[in-house]
Amino acid sequence: MSGEKVLSNRIRVLRAEKKMTQKELAEKVGVSRQTIISIEKGNYTPSLILGFDIAEVFNVRIDEVFQYKITKEE
Repeated sequence: MSGEKVLSNRIRVLRAEKKMTQKELAEKVGVSRQTIISIEKGNYTPSLILGFDIAEVFNVRIDEVFQYKITKEE
């Protein structure tokens, strides 16, 4: 069984709950706003360290921010 590996995230939802902008999150974790935009859109996979930093900002576990799934081939 082989499928496509997909990393999805809930950053946009978590930011909305905290009323936090992309810029504010970027400043808290030490990256650019463009990096946050790319992560949210799924165009960039953050390092493990950055992933943990983002989770820490929202005071949640890393698996509450990121989900890693393998899609099934038809």
